Amino acid sequence: MYPKPTFPDHFADGAGQWEVHLPDLTATQALGESIGNIAKPGLVVALVGELGAGKTSLVQGLAKGLGVPDPGQVTSPTFTLLMEHHGRLPLYHADGYRLKNPWEWVDLGGDEALASGGVICIEWPDKLGQFLPEKHLRISLIHAGCGGRQATLQWHN
Repeated sequence: MYPKPTFPDHFADGAGQWEVHLPDLTATQALGESIGNIAKPGLVVALVGELGAGKTSLVQGLAKGLGVPDPGQVTSPTFTLLMEHHGRLPLYHADGYRLKNPWEWVDLGGDEALASGGVICIEWPDKLGQFLPEKHLRISLIHAGCGGRQATLQWHN
């Protein structure tokens, strides 16, 4: 078990950029849990990374931080595109990978999820086009040469 990351003060307040090495799946989930612990209503998390980069694992940890009863039930929404989980705040987990155009996001109810006051995590967020809110936390996950993953977290306002 890894200790939960401690965010720099400016980062927890919604500003700046932070990088962290995640040596394995447990560390990736611990990062997500830390984000879930400090998440406020309306948080939008844009998850960027190749297939298998750890996006869904990070969301599982975030679900745990939000108090979702069974975070292991959080799976990739590749085929359902938008899933809802219940914790201290609603958690919406979306996948834009299969969207043919940004308007499909609206047809799925994605705009309603964004307006819900919950937390929304969006894999492949660039597929949302103009519907991705300007204010969001972008988390980029890449495979690190020394093993594990490198996460770059950056606030966009």
